[in-house]
Amino acid sequence: MRTVLVSAVALVDPDGRVLLARRPEGKAMAGLWEFPGGKVEPGETPEAALIRELREELGIDTEESCLAPLTFASHAYADFHLLMPLYVCRKWQGVPRPREGQTLEWARPNRLRDYPMPEADIPLIPMLRDLL
Repeated sequence: MRTVLVSAVALVDPDGRVLLARRPEGKAMAGLWEFPGGKVEPGETPEAALIRELREELGIDTEESCLAPLTFASHAYADFHLLMPLYVCRKWQGVPRPREGQTLEWARPNRLRDYPMPEADIPLIPMLRDLL
């Protein structure tokens, strides 16, 4: 089974809310809510992938020094194994806007379980709730 490396980030606003993105129709796991991020390309670090993905998907800029590693997910799906480091970011430039058909929503940490998420993301919720 192949392993896929994906970086994800919990963007935290000044009110302590976390940004979630809903996967658009036509994509795998459409309709589920997730933390922004994406696949790490060959030769790319997880942090560089996040900086690139945040620019492409949300139109915001951040720096590696603003990405604090929190935890990771390791989950076996039917056709691949996902390894996903999760970072926390509280500082970026710009206003997050959906640039790839996704829906965005700021959620309180104690409400994250109210959002249907991919299986790999669910174990990350208690870590964020405890931190925030």
